[in-house]
Amino acid sequence: MNHVLPDFLKEEYPYKPRTFVTPWGVKMSYLDEGSSADSKEAVLLLHGNPTWSFYYRKLIPKIFGKMRCIVPDHIGMGLSDKPLDYNYTLKTRIDDIELLVNSLGITKVHLVVHDWGGAIGMGWAVCHPNRVGKIVILNTAAFTSTVLSKRIAFCRIPVLGPWFIRALNGFAWPATWMAMAKHKMSAQVKAGYLLPYHSWDSRVAVNAFVQDIPMQPTSRSRKMLETIEAGLSQFKNHPVFIVWGGKDFCFNDYYYNQWKERYPHAQSLYLPDIGHYVLEDCDSTVLDRIAQFILT
Repeated sequence: MNHVLPDFLKEEYPYKPRTFVTPWGVKMSYLDEGSSADSKEAVLLLHGNPTWSFYYRKLIPKIFGKMRCIVPDHIGMGLSDKPLDYNYTLKTRIDDIELLVNSLGITKVHLVVHDWGGAIGMGWAVCHPNRVGKIVILNTAAFTSTVLSKRIAFCRIPVLGPWFIRALNGFAWPATWMAMAKHKMSAQVKAGYLLPYHSWDSRVAVNAFVQDIPMQPTSRSRKMLETIEAGLSQFKNHPVFIVWGGKDFCFNDYYYNQWKERYPHAQSLYLPDIGHYVLEDCDSTVLDRIAQFILT
């Protein structure tokens, strides 16, 4: 795992990644930013696929002056190790977060989740409801569904899909424009998102995430997702803020409405002209709203 970042990236990502070594020797990269690094209360920001902690780079400075921010790169993603023989399942992802949070001595967690980070974060949360504070939901799901984007379905075609993702970078690269609607990424930001995924081997987890989507009752992560879904009701009285990009090719309004039904008490901010990469595509005022929700 290499934490030496190119100079161009340091301008966009001015943080010092740290390393957590799992019990099985795999290294997870994460950010631990905040004025009180030993605080037992923190915001846990969880990315999805094919992003990494880079996705949260503009939100972190709006929070860390008042509250500790923990921002991991899931194993196989970002600056973390990318083992070819890892058990890339939803349960393993949740276990990884459990180990990291416990190692840092954090007892109260405010969640910000996006994409796969929703299932992973809520998977941790349903096991520790008494440790969960506020929850920010960004274009994600943590429940079963039969709705799947045709673009994602293509990447799940046996043989062809994995080859497309790993040989052509046919998931992370198209996302740099498909996941945006209102704005276009600069060449520098695109390079930041793509930096960790430069070869067949480095894209192993990008493909694994796609293949692990539990669409069928027999999918290996289906029971885990069903358990998470059953536990979502534990947070009906928790402060929840749903921030949703209305031009998401992946998590469309069906998912937004599902969250609204589950958490009718939640605050919501629907952004009709914003794509899947909500925090990348939105204006800074949205970041301010999220920070204000967390900190007040």
